[in-house]
Amino acid sequence: MILPKSIKIPALLRNKFVIALTAFVIWLGFLDRNNLLSQYQLQAEVNKLETQKAFFKSEIDKTTEQQRELLSSPEKLEKFAREQYLMKKDNEDLFIIREEADNAK
Repeated sequence: MILPKSIKIPALLRNKFVIALTAFVIWLGFLDRNNLLSQYQLQAEVNKLETQKAFFKSEIDKTTEQQRELLSSPEKLEKFAREQYLMKKDNEDLFIIREEADNAK
């Protein structure tokens, strides 16, 4: 390709190292499988998973504390079994009263 003499290309743009570096940056930044957009999305996913990890760790700690309390005394264990699993003693009758939601509106 022949350029007219009146157009002058700066020396920086004629340098083969600058051209190669620019092509390399464009390739890594936008065209590669691990481009900037995918890296950003992966980092967002990592942040979301770390937040979930912290939440589940706190839930595990709460559950462990509840388990420790339940196993500490038979009265608490009996209360939990009656409330959660509707268990009863042999000589008892169990009545479950549930409030109805007002869906008529």
